Amino acid sequence: MDIPSNLKYTNEHEWIKVENDIATVGITDFAQSELGDIVFLELPNVGDVFDKNDVFGTVESVKTLADLYLPVSGKIVDVNNSLEDVPESINEDPYDKGWIVKIQLKDSKEVELLLSYNDYKKLIG
Repeated sequence: MDIPSNLKYTNEHEWIKVENDIATVGITDFAQSELGDIVFLELPNVGDVFDKNDVFGTVESVKTLADLYLPVSGKIVDVNNSLEDVPESINEDPYDKGWIVKIQLKDSKEVELLLSYNDYKKLIG
């Protein structure tokens, strides 16, 4: 199971990487393995604004449909639209090609409340 140590995580298995005031968000390797083959994503639009823990989209796999929860509050500034044509990128490379959205942080302090590498590792056992 791939768990990069430089990211923060949520209990719902999203990851976040912050550079300046822009955060890249996706789902973890654990989440994609539990979901199975991903076949479709419903993504937000650039400019949409969300609060922490809001549902910002859905991911559909051969097994189930799951909500995507935003780890922090902010405005969507970029969406990985290539996932509409190649949703399996999340299965193949969840931390690089499989990123889902980029958001402009509303409050960078929210990032500090997320799970660390060690905390997430304990969560998934």
